[in-house]
Amino acid sequence: MLVAISISPSGGDETGGVSASVAEAVRVIRDSGLPCETNAMFTNIEGEWDEVMAVVKKAVLTVAETSPRVGLVLKADLRAGHDTGQMSAKVERIEQRLADGRADGQAGGRADGQ
Repeated sequence: MLVAISISPSGGDETGGVSASVAEAVRVIRDSGLPCETNAMFTNIEGEWDEVMAVVKKAVLTVAETSPRVGLVLKADLRAGHDTGQMSAKVERIEQRLADGRADGQAGGRADGQ
C-alpha cells in the first residue's frame, strides 16, 4: 500500500511555522525503514497495511507530545498485486506516457494513470 500523509500540530512557533514538529514526524517515518519520500505537502510511505499504520500512529503521537491538537490528512492507495515498488513505478508510468506523447487522457482511468 501507498499512503500520503500530512501531520500538523494545532499551533506553530512565533512565526506560525510548524517545521520543527513536522521534522520530528518525518524522522519517525524515516527511522521506520519503510520506503518513503517527503515533498512540500506530504510524506509518502510504502509498505504493508499494519506496518504503515503503525508508523503513521507513532508519527502522530510524536507530534502530539508537543501539541494539544494534531491534524492528520491521509490518502491511501491499495492495489492488489502491486504491493511494493509503486512509489517510483507509478511516477515512471506517467513519465513514460509523457515521453510517448500519450498524455492526452485517452488511456482513461484516474489522473495518476492507474
